[in-house]
Amino acid sequence: MRKFSVFIVVAVALVLGIYSSAFSQDAPKPEKKHGTFYFAWGYNTEWYTKSDIHFVDHTTDDYDFTVHELVADDRPTLNKIFEKDISIPQYNYRFGYFFNDSRNLGIEINFDHAKYIVDPDQRAHVTGKIREEKVDKDTLLSDNFLLFEHTNGANFLMFNLMKRQEIFKSKSGKQGVDAIVKAGVGMVIPKTDVTLFGERRDNVFHVAGYITGIETAIRWRFLKSFFLEPAVKGVYANYTNVLTVGSARANHHFFAAEIILTGGFQIDIGGRK
Repeated sequence: MRKFSVFIVVAVALVLGIYSSAFSQDAPKPEKKHGTFYFAWGYNTEWYTKSDIHFVDHTTDDYDFTVHELVADDRPTLNKIFEKDISIPQYNYRFGYFFNDSRNLGIEINFDHAKYIVDPDQRAHVTGKIREEKVDKDTLLSDNFLLFEHTNGANFLMFNLMKRQEIFKSKSGKQGVDAIVKAGVGMVIPKTDVTLFGERRDNVFHVAGYITGIETAIRWRFLKSFFLEPAVKGVYANYTNVLTVGSARANHHFFAAEIILTGGFQIDIGGRK
């Protein structure tokens, strides 16, 4: 029944279009809408699933072990916004473009500066081999054994496809509400601070793995060109090559849930006035 109703609506629209074309040959064609570009900035908070972190080094040291079921948290530090630098907290930015005539499909570059801190002083199970000694026991995390954090960013960079559905638009066109779904893939670019066996190293930014996820948002547009956008996001992040100390490497993966609030502006390109 629903498909039949859709068919009737489409058929009527086609008939009306043919009728209008037949009797309005001299009518000017409307200007084509080209799209909407936007930029947004905001802040986030995260929750992470437990993660097994695997450490290996056979060059500057000799070990190959895994620390299991580690609990990690974020560090929003929103109180730092007005104290030092707006980029100290966990921030987000988005560059996007809705490109088709109805402006409901688009692409986006999506970056989340998220922090991942393995909770210190937790007791975790360690298995593997450390300097010729087999290990299979619970161990307390401390600066004598292990401290691990992506504090200058777990850093999720994603390239998204988007679908937008308009929910409300004012008569003046200066206000509106849209529902947006985004899905994409990308890379993780962490700057990892690690203390391992008493040796600390604050590493450089580097591409360490990949990420995929989906985000849903509600965008409130006002004053025609500005908007606020609360969103929820779920991701799977796999860090396959994390720098630690010496020539050692680590790898781990987790799921994360995010709550995000961004604000931004949009520019319509072309279209009827």
